[in-house]
Order: sequence, then structure tokens, then C-alpha cells
Amino acid sequence: MDENRSVADVMDAIERAPQVVVPLVREVPTSLLKRRPKPGKWSAHEHACHLVVVHRLFLDRLEQMLASPDPVITPYDPGSDDSDDALLCLDLDESLDLYVRDRALLVQRLRALAPAVWRTVAEHGEYSHYSVIIMFRHVALHDFFHAYRIEELLLHRVWVEEWREAQTPR
Repeated sequence: MDENRSVADVMDAIERAPQVVVPLVREVPTSLLKRRPKPGKWSAHEHACHLVVVHRLFLDRLEQMLASPDPVITPYDPGSDDSDDALLCLDLDESLDLYVRDRALLVQRLRALAPAVWRTVAEHGEYSHYSVIIMFRHVALHDFFHAYRIEELLLHRVWVEEWREAQTPR
């Protein structure tokens, strides 16, 4: 695998993600944004706000990996680390704005990294090996995973039919 190409591809995905996520969230009817498909499963609102919450986590991990000779990354599990309604309490518009701003700052920070930094490794509580390139590949995949979940909710046939019926004048 061409390491430089891989870094460039990851960077492109990271930079592009907000252009996919934000318009997708904006397509979800307001009345459906906080609707959970079933107890314990996230709404579109929660998926979108989660991206903002974890953004700081990944940036902090990067700084830890760059500052420590033997960094140890603590896994994050929102299901056990946060209250069930934590994401529902966040303002969606503010969260999306912050996601876009933070992502631009992250891209700027990552573009300034020397090529060798992408190979910096850390111990991670869940993974057999972990490096800067793996971490930010996870960020890209994570963004698009949550975008996919938002789209599933957006296209949920029963919900959309209910929403359309509610919009029809009687």
C-alpha cells in the first residue's frame, strides 16, 4: 500500500465528511429528528451530535500521541460513558456548526503533520495496534457510518409516510 496515497485518501474523506453529513441531517423532517427507532437506539439528532462530541476526543488523542513516548489510549463507549439522553440535550444547530468549524481546524492540523507522524503508534485498550493513520481512518469511517445511520432514519418508510400524512391539510 502506498502510505502517502492512503494518508491523502483519509484526509480527503475527513475533509469531505461535513459536506455529506450536514445536508443529510438537514433533510430529516424536524418532527423526526429526535425520534428513536427503538429504545436504546439513537435518533438522527443523536447520531449528528455524537460526531461533535467525539471530535474533541480524537484531537486530544492526537496530541497525546505526539506528546508521550508511550501513549496509552483509553477506549470510549458512549453507551456506558454518557447518560442515555446526553446527546438529545445538545442543540443540533450549534453542534453542526461546531462540527464544521472543528473539522476545518482538524484538517488544517493534520495537513501540517510531517509524513513520519502518521506512523506514530500508541497502545489502545481495544485494538491490537493503533497509529495516527489508523485513528484518522477510523474518524473518516466513523463519520460515514453515522451518516449512513442518519440516512436509514431519514428513509424509514413508516416514519416518512406518517410525516407526510401529518403535513397533508385535512
